[in-house]
Amino acid sequence: MMTITSVVVLVAVFALLSMVVLAKRQTTSAKALENPSRHMRPVDVEAFRNLIDPAEEEFLRRNLQPTEFRRIQRKRLLAAAEYVSGAAHNAAVLLRLAEAARHSTQPATVQAAERLIADALRLRLYALHVVPRLYIAAALPGGSFRPTLAAEKYELIVRQVVMLGLQYPTQQVTTSL
Repeated sequence: MMTITSVVVLVAVFALLSMVVLAKRQTTSAKALENPSRHMRPVDVEAFRNLIDPAEEEFLRRNLQPTEFRRIQRKRLLAAAEYVSGAAHNAAVLLRLAEAARHSTQPATVQAAERLIADALRLRLYALHVVPRLYIAAALPGGSFRPTLAAEKYELIVRQVVMLGLQYPTQQVTTSL
């Protein structure tokens, strides 16, 4: 009984620390508006999709020894957590850009900025939920947790930046995504 309690407490502390670290890492300053592309982190959506692909996981499970599979799966889950963290960080930078665009005199720009703000906030909240779960899954490999929505949410905000770029200067950013 004491062991279960200890494990639950450790997992809760780890999840809390993960959320605090994630929140601190994702803060952006006003400098992000000066040169947004300098503050962006590379996010390879296709590589991320590969890391969370159930067919790829099953292939590895079938072709590797259990201990080797757990070691590889742990690395894959940690890499997936880094991709989600990077996407959330980029969403924070894009939030700053969208907030500035929201003050435009053009209604289409304001509308595009509002959509980007809403979706970037959703992605950041999703990341706060998903990243700790990925770390827990990495600590206890064997279960199946796939944050498939992260890739879709990130691609959505990338498309919205492109749309916003048609009305507001975002060229520096779209080449960084």
